[in-house]
Amino acid sequence: MNQNLQSIIDVTESLTLNDLNRAKRIIDTEYKHNYIQYDKRNLSIEQKLELFINDGFIDRYTGEKLLFPNVLRLISFALGDSFPYQKNWKMSECHIAYWEFMPTYDHVLPIAREGKDSFDNLVTTSMKNNLLKSNSLPEEIGFSLKEKGNLKNWNGLINWYKSYMKDKSIESFDLSMRKWHNALIKYEKINGEI
Repeated sequence: MNQNLQSIIDVTESLTLNDLNRAKRIIDTEYKHNYIQYDKRNLSIEQKLELFINDGFIDRYTGEKLLFPNVLRLISFALGDSFPYQKNWKMSECHIAYWEFMPTYDHVLPIAREGKDSFDNLVTTSMKNNLLKSNSLPEEIGFSLKEKGNLKNWNGLINWYKSYMKDKSIESFDLSMRKWHNALIKYEKINGEI
């Protein structure tokens, strides 16, 4: 039997006998809760983009290809209600492609489980897989870390995005899109074109 479950069963037996001291001792020794003070978690768009590029726009848990965020947003602007976007990610109002192909970052060892909020503990994943993994360890839900992608093979459709936007003004789009656009320009100025 799972040791943690056995501890809970032992606690319930102790509570049935009104032995609060034994119940507390079991929890404190066999299944102790560790209080964690969380690090501040707030990556800038530039840091997120650097991570996504470094990981090759690949979901590091599944190996699936992901997209530069503005690719999906451009599709929503062009197709409207056929490809809806909802700024708070309300699933019933947002096309499922956002959950499947929008990159986000995840802490491999979750902050809630004493993981550090540092780049060596971060990987790119999809919104769907980030939600699925939550505070689990990758192996607890059948995930394993995949190799980083190679931008020469897949770059999240950044080349398409740049080509499509060549004759368009980013100023006609919302603030979020402008931030991603400007982060890409800044990245390429520092690191060269993707």
